[in-house]
Amino acid sequence: MADVVLNNIVKTYNKGEVKAVNNVSFEVNKGELFGLIGADGAGKTSIFRILTTLLLPNSGTASVNGFDVVKDYKAIRKNVGYMPGKFSLYQDLSVEENLNFFATVFNTTVTENYDLVKNIYVQLEPFKNRRSGKLSGGMKQKLALCCALIHRPTVLFLDEPTTGVDAVSRREFWEMLKGLKQQGITILVSTPYMDEATLCERIALIQNGSIMSIDTPDEIVKQFPENLFAVRADNMSRLLNMLRSNKQIKSCFSFGDFHHITFQDDNELSQNKLIQTLQEARFKDIELKHITPTIEDCFIKLMN
Repeated sequence: MADVVLNNIVKTYNKGEVKAVNNVSFEVNKGELFGLIGADGAGKTSIFRILTTLLLPNSGTASVNGFDVVKDYKAIRKNVGYMPGKFSLYQDLSVEENLNFFATVFNTTVTENYDLVKNIYVQLEPFKNRRSGKLSGGMKQKLALCCALIHRPTVLFLDEPTTGVDAVSRREFWEMLKGLKQQGITILVSTPYMDEATLCERIALIQNGSIMSIDTPDEIVKQFPENLFAVRADNMSRLLNMLRSNKQIKSCFSFGDFHHITFQDDNELSQNKLIQTLQEARFKDIELKHITPTIEDCFIKLMN
């Protein structure tokens, strides 16, 4: 049974001129770690605010734990945890005071639900008397997660929780989510980081308010329709311009140390011809290899 259901949700702003969420439908199963993946402005936050009853949709229906987001907003607020993208706790309260405050709001105590946050809070305990505004980005993130969990929610909404934190804190955070999932909590997480998509059980790729694909990360990668190649040479900027003007190249995008390309005619002759063309253009240290697509490759392909 699905814990979260959206049916044809539409959300517009500026008197209908901006369509932030465009006819979105999907379901999240009980106990699933589900990722909403897209760039800034894709519509992720609007969807999360609708599901947590902070925004009303213009049309369509949605439910969380079987409760309608419009009619049953009070029941939903008691049963979900929400961690917004921007740190929104009381910065002049200490770590301990913030946690006690949020427990009290939900008519519970830290002691009653301590087992749920223990593994996270133990890292904060040495700083329990420090004002939350003075914490590092990673520590703020852990405190916000503790406050979102302290009333033992059945569904947890995390809106871009790793934005602005260091790589180590990002890894630690995802390890925490795996632990929470084992306790049966349904988790929806949104992120603009494509590498985090592979850490979810299923993902929805979203752009301009519309869902482009929903599946497991592995299945989305398998659906990439062509052979993908990585190419590099001594002058990457000149190489990019040359590849994009080459008629035998179907697509070309820059990815770190390589440019990722697909061919119009996908055969060995095309590969050899490209290498020959690059050699004639006086490129040095040419490397061309077949690669497995990433989620980011799939995202760009769907966008285009």
